Amino acid sequence: MALHETASRWGAAPAEAAGPRAQTAAEVQRLRAQITRMQRRSAQIDAMPVHAALAPLFPERGLRPGAVYSLDASTSLLLALMAAPSRAGSWCAAIGMPELAAEAAEGYGVDLERFALVPDPGDRWLAVASAVAEVFPVVAVRPPRAAREADTARLGAKLRDRGGVLLVQGAWPQAEAALRLRDPEWTGLGQGHGLLAAREVTIEAVGRRFPVPRSVRVQLPGPLGAPVATSTATRRPEWRAVGRLEAVAG
Repeated sequence: MALHETASRWGAAPAEAAGPRAQTAAEVQRLRAQITRMQRRSAQIDAMPVHAALAPLFPERGLRPGAVYSLDASTSLLLALMAAPSRAGSWCAAIGMPELAAEAAEGYGVDLERFALVPDPGDRWLAVASAVAEVFPVVAVRPPRAAREADTARLGAKLRDRGGVLLVQGAWPQAEAALRLRDPEWTGLGQGHGLLAAREVTIEAVGRRFPVPRSVRVQLPGPLGAPVATSTATRRPEWRAVGRLEAVAG
C-alpha cells in the first residue's frame, strides 16, 4: 500500500509542477505583448498638421516635433506651413522678417490670434529664437548670418525637449529636410494683357530620412490663400485668340 502511494505521489509531481510553469509562461507572453504595444505607441509621432496639399512632402504627413526645416527664401511657403498648426491651436512666431505683415500671414490662412512677429531681433536673433521656442510650438526665423554649430545644437536639443518645430529661411545644419520651390507658372495673362489669376509651383523636399526627393504641384497661393493641389485647383479658362470678325455684304 505504501509503495502504491509513493508511486502515485511521484506520478503526480510533474503534473503539479507543470501548472506553475504554464502560468509563468503565460505571464511572460502577456508582459511581452504589453511591452510591444507600449513601444509601438512610443514610436508613433503626433506630427503637427499641414495643409492636405503639402502632406505628401513629409513621411508623417506633417511637421515632425523637435525638427528643423530648411526653406528657401519664399515667404509664401513659410506662411503656408504655419497656417495649419495655428488653425489647430499652436502658437506661431516669425523672427527677423521686418517686411512681413500680419495681413499677409492672414491671407495665407494663419490665425492671427496665435501669431506673433519679432521684426528685428538684432544681433541676438538666435537667443531670441531660443527664448521664443520655450513657449511657441512653431518658430520661423530668417538668420542674418550662419550660427555656430554649438549654438544650433543647443537650440535643437531644446526643440526636441519641447516638441517644437523650427522653420529656417536658409541653410541649417542637421535639418530634418530642405524644402524648395521650383518651376513657377503664372496663369491669367493673355496676349500682353489681363490679370494674374494664380501661380503654380512645384515644392520639393529632400530629407535625411528620405533621400529620394518628394514633390507636389500646387497653387501657391490658392484661390483662398491656402495651397491647393493642381489636380483639384480651380482653373480659369484659357482664351484662344481668334481672327477679327468682318461684316459681309448680304
